[in-house]
Amino acid sequence: MRRVEHVMGFPVSLRVDDEEIPDRAVDAVFAWLRAVDARFSPFRADSEVCRLDRGEVTRPSDDLREVLGLCEEYRLATGGAFDARRPGRGLDPCAVVKGWSVQRAAGLLTAAGVRRFCLNAGGDVVVAGGPWRVGVRHPEDADRLCAVLSVTDAAVATSARYERGDHLVDARTGAPATGLLSLTVVAPTLTEADPVATAAFVLGPEGVTWAAAREGCEVFAVDAAHRVLRTPGLPVAATDRAASDGVAADRSAA
Repeated sequence: MRRVEHVMGFPVSLRVDDEEIPDRAVDAVFAWLRAVDARFSPFRADSEVCRLDRGEVTRPSDDLREVLGLCEEYRLATGGAFDARRPGRGLDPCAVVKGWSVQRAAGLLTAAGVRRFCLNAGGDVVVAGGPWRVGVRHPEDADRLCAVLSVTDAAVATSARYERGDHLVDARTGAPATGLLSLTVVAPTLTEADPVATAAFVLGPEGVTWAAAREGCEVFAVDAAHRVLRTPGLPVAATDRAASDGVAADRSAA
């Protein structure tokens, strides 16, 4: 079964390889993501996030408190480089909401007994079963890959400049993060992989080491000098083992 919908501003695709597929669980995935968009979007004036930011909500929902707690965790862990509240802008927890909500959606499938699936939300992926092959897009050529990963029961998230330009900002300085071209994180859940990738990208080259030090995280990055930086435990597919190992491997992304 394959299904694609446009939710939260990007395409979300679900592939299920089980022989028996519970339609209600699949419907619940997309219903949940649509509800998240309505509740947590900083672009909807009636969302809970916007109403909280305007002071119209004094007691956030349990879900929003969880999201804000994660935002604060990464703000502290990055010394303020990652921050859902930047000067001159309203509350924007999107960097946490995406991974958190998609992982929760994956949990709905698992709870319904789905054993093998791939849930892809705008390029960030959660898989169950496996192994699944996940391509890492070349940061300067949309038609090429610079790595192929082999993942089982895990998540993969990428932060990069190639889709939206210099949209990721170091909240400490207000300047765009330009030290890396792309950074991919493999982690047990997308709740971890997505914000870690964003936070590490904002930190720049030092963010590779920062992300690699987090438990369960493996990293693949391409810096502004086109060097590949990767952790030794990165689950590279058998057909893509030409890259050398090590966090500071020096190899062209081409």
